[in-house]
Amino acid sequence: MFDLAITTIAMLAAAAFAAGFVDSIAGGGGLISVPALLLAGFTPVESLGTNKLQGLFGTSSATLAYAASGQVDPRRQWRAAVLSFFGAALGALAATRVPDDILRAALPIVLIAIALYFALKPNLADVDRAERLSPLQFSTTLVPLIGFYDGVFGPGAGSFFMLAFVALAGYGVLKATAHTKLLNFASNIGGFAVFAIAGVIHWKIGVLMGACQFLGARVGALLAVRIGARLIKPLLVVVCVALAFKLLADPQNPLRTLIGV
Repeated sequence: MFDLAITTIAMLAAAAFAAGFVDSIAGGGGLISVPALLLAGFTPVESLGTNKLQGLFGTSSATLAYAASGQVDPRRQWRAAVLSFFGAALGALAATRVPDDILRAALPIVLIAIALYFALKPNLADVDRAERLSPLQFSTTLVPLIGFYDGVFGPGAGSFFMLAFVALAGYGVLKATAHTKLLNFASNIGGFAVFAIAGVIHWKIGVLMGACQFLGARVGALLAVRIGARLIKPLLVVVCVALAFKLLADPQNPLRTLIGV
């Protein structure tokens, strides 16, 4: 690992805490942590790999907090978690073969659509509604697909899980958030395993950021349990829109050419 200034290490620690806090409530923590790693001088692939390591701490912390409050039971969801893990692992293996331009062009549009859904959909609260897919159908179709996407590309995976749980599984917003963190934790493990084998993870920085993200995620999850949909909905909308605009700001995004920017 190359030497980093104390101020840079402090910046990464603060970014990890903030990422854990935001991610535990609405997803999108990578919107904070990955740019921080890039700013510190890590290459894109090193940033993604190290982010997967520190993200494990945050998603595990949030999952534990939600499980302790009774919002999710990992023992009943282990099959879905395993499918999310394998989906992400396959996605990470296939990352070099997927047409990245298609994902980069489509993702901002999809994220804005998700933001509009949560912003405008009436009666979105912490009460469960009628499910449109059975637990078996949901676990064997959408879970591995979103896990695969998380391994291939990553940004917005938590938002996709949230949308699926609310719109198709019939979960209330808080319950959907809790289950999203569990499946995100599983998909992070799958992606992390591939990046670790590839040798692109900076372990010391990853563990340091992970400890800070663990604390941030615990604070965020406890706050989400206390406040519920009144906190989760607006933050989810803000994160989706911010991530969409960040992706559009990338000069490499082909959508900029299509819309003449």
